[in-house]
Amino acid sequence: MQKVLFLTTAHHSYDDRIFFHQAKTLAEEGFEVKISSLCSDIQGDVDGIQIESYSILEKSVKEKTETFKKVCSSFQPDSIICSEPVAVFAARQYQKNKKTSIIYDITEWYPAMSMLENYAYPAKIIHAIKFFLIQLYAGFLSTRFIFGESTKKFPLAYFFPLKKNMILPYYPDEKYVVSNTKRLTPNEITLCYTGAISQDKGIGNFFKAVDLLRGKVPETKIKLLIVGAARKESDENYFKNLLSQYQFDNTEIRKPTSFEHFTEAFADADICFDLRELNFENNHSLPIKLFYYTGAGKPVIYSNLKGIREHMDVSKFGELVDPRNAEIISDLIVNYIRNPEHYYAHAINARKAFEEKYNWKVIRNSFVDFVKKSIK
Repeated sequence: MQKVLFLTTAHHSYDDRIFFHQAKTLAEEGFEVKISSLCSDIQGDVDGIQIESYSILEKSVKEKTETFKKVCSSFQPDSIICSEPVAVFAARQYQKNKKTSIIYDITEWYPAMSMLENYAYPAKIIHAIKFFLIQLYAGFLSTRFIFGESTKKFPLAYFFPLKKNMILPYYPDEKYVVSNTKRLTPNEITLCYTGAISQDKGIGNFFKAVDLLRGKVPETKIKLLIVGAARKESDENYFKNLLSQYQFDNTEIRKPTSFEHFTEAFADADICFDLRELNFENNHSLPIKLFYYTGAGKPVIYSNLKGIREHMDVSKFGELVDPRNAEIISDLIVNYIRNPEHYYAHAINARKAFEEKYNWKVIRNSFVDFVKKSIK
């Protein structure tokens, strides 16, 4: 039986992409599969997938690399799928003793803005260059690449054009998506924001648009559904100030839920939003939530991100907008309210697009084949 090992420093052992999609699929295809993460302390066997993870994310690079090397040596994988450079470096050390493929699965922009936020200029520039070179070195050591979106193919696909690669978007398996396509209730609408609550992710842009909306449709009861939480104290304070500033009448805040129940958490929403800022990192992302909103049958209003434009056409079930243009965003919501059949058509189209184009079964086999060929 061929063995595949997933190594990740920053992702949890039960990460939706790694555990629920990639690992489970490979296990179903007859591979022996193991996941090792460095941000959680878990040992055991779950759904036929071995878990050997340690909570040492704050330790040195040397200690993290040594831990991964021990996991590799004990498991003896035929292919290693890595999510970060440190994982690649450890896999390379193992590869010196046993021939194995190293697949680098790039889902995050590297270096991420969060990696640089604690540095002041000019140190920020120096560290950005250092992290960029680390990324190139990880690409050099890897056998193949998986890219979560086409906009993240730079720089590795361009510096190493002869290495095999594939695009593997964040399409969810249908079994994790609850469809709730619905018609609008007259004189009432529920607007939804999910995920990390922060200025960067657009909660302020969302509130500003809703504030304009209530002046345009005073006869409509506007409900806000927020599913998520602030990750930093500064974000928590920012959110509290927004709530105090706008004083919306009908706001429900739900805590983050488990991956398997995510779509259930916003099932009663009418329109889902993501109005994140148009910075370099955000602009090159293809937000995972978009596919869950679509699968749930929810029309969407999203920031006009390059990552979305290059991957899909949302015009049949939503709109891409300038996230700071509250006037346009509120007008789009008014259009849905005053044209309920237009809204319902978008809801139906969203679910249809998911079923035909944007679910895991569409890309499942290509992923499995890519891994098999890497071993051959």
